[in-house]
Amino acid sequence: MIRIFNQYVSLGLLLLGSVEALLTFLALLCGAKLRFWGDPSQFSEYTALPAFGLETAVFVLAFQICFHYCDLYDHAVAGNRGGQAVALVESLGAGCLLLGLTYYIFPMLLIGRGVLFISTFLLGGFVALSRSMFDRACAAAFEERVLILGAGELAERVALEMLRRKDLAIALAGFIHNAPGQPGREFLGRPILGGVEDLEKLTTQWQISRIIVAMEDRRGRLPVANLVKLRVQGVRIEDAHAVAAALTGRIWLDTVRPSWFVFSDGFDRSKANRIAKRSIDLAMGILGFLVTAPIMLAVALAVRFDSKGPVIYRQTRVGLAGRNFDVLKFRSMRADAEASGGIRWAAEDDPRVTRVGRFLRRYRLDELPQLINVIRGHMSFVGPRPERPVFVEQLRKVISYYDERNSVRPGITGWAQVQYHYGASVEDAARKLEYDLFYLKNMSLLFDLAIVLKTVRIVVTARGR
Repeated sequence: MIRIFNQYVSLGLLLLGSVEALLTFLALLCGAKLRFWGDPSQFSEYTALPAFGLETAVFVLAFQICFHYCDLYDHAVAGNRGGQAVALVESLGAGCLLLGLTYYIFPMLLIGRGVLFISTFLLGGFVALSRSMFDRACAAAFEERVLILGAGELAERVALEMLRRKDLAIALAGFIHNAPGQPGREFLGRPILGGVEDLEKLTTQWQISRIIVAMEDRRGRLPVANLVKLRVQGVRIEDAHAVAAALTGRIWLDTVRPSWFVFSDGFDRSKANRIAKRSIDLAMGILGFLVTAPIMLAVALAVRFDSKGPVIYRQTRVGLAGRNFDVLKFRSMRADAEASGGIRWAAEDDPRVTRVGRFLRRYRLDELPQLINVIRGHMSFVGPRPERPVFVEQLRKVISYYDERNSVRPGITGWAQVQYHYGASVEDAARKLEYDLFYLKNMSLLFDLAIVLKTVRIVVTARGR
């Protein structure tokens, strides 16, 4: 297992992506060879550089983008043969459409219909074959034996998340009692191998490469000397809270203690990072406003003709350091949305949403005016979503650490937005806070870029949350 942005990522899937990029190039080359099978001179002319190199790069990039956007590299699809087949067909079709659009705009990149169709057909076969072979190879090559020190609620949560992530090739050997005990019992279908006094022996016997410490009460019970000895020998020792966060992309508030926030890595707020983030926000905000100005004009006309009320909707939200500001959005609800029921949570299928508003929300076009908020410095492109003051007052009383989300500028999009659905309750707000805290702990410019790309993916595929 490796970590990217402090999340566990399947090394097998990363390697598979590289292999399939190479197979995409090979499919194009074989397609050209088959197309000009009887004319070697024309094949040599067709594959002459640098033109063929540029055409190949566009072909590979287009299909890699579609493989990603159609979930071929999603860990939930990776272990499902039927899901892989559907995603492969979708991605091949989307790739052809994307290439068709590209060739229409840039005709000099056209590779020819014959080569395109032959190469696409070959690519489907290459990818299907690679998936069949790679699954077996990865299971053997990347499997990692893990032992969990503890057999309580925390150990159960971590184990369930590990078993859910089949793409990580984790082999959970079993559990160790917090205290001296006899082996033989089972926990979550895995054996309890023994007590803490057996830790070193069991680690060697089961060829353990990673130990997860999941003991709720460690005072006087944590086998520090044994863990130090195993760590020096090359066995990875990890805290269960950090593992749970890396597996799920959120911080489990009902299990962590305040000391975890104090002593854990992350939460970097250096001046250089703040200046760089604000500079990028300002530049991209101005550029985004100029590029999307025609779209915003069309949306404004659609909102105006669809229902009565103002085109731009202003709403007070809580921003950086708890300061209020007016967030700008295209109105997606009726003008009297809160006239009868008062202030309430927005839901995913809210009946107050207008016809145009439903379309705008699905593709997040209602949030385009927030580019002005970004330029003004009220918001960032990426950060926790700003909440209304009345809800902030309610939530800070019942959810620990809720005010910490206001330690950075709120964002147009954010980690919680791309990972979780619309929040319509206190429970949803608590869950989204867990994702926000994970972002605050691991925030960086590269993580922001990954969130933006994931947001584009959600919008393009109409999976708006």
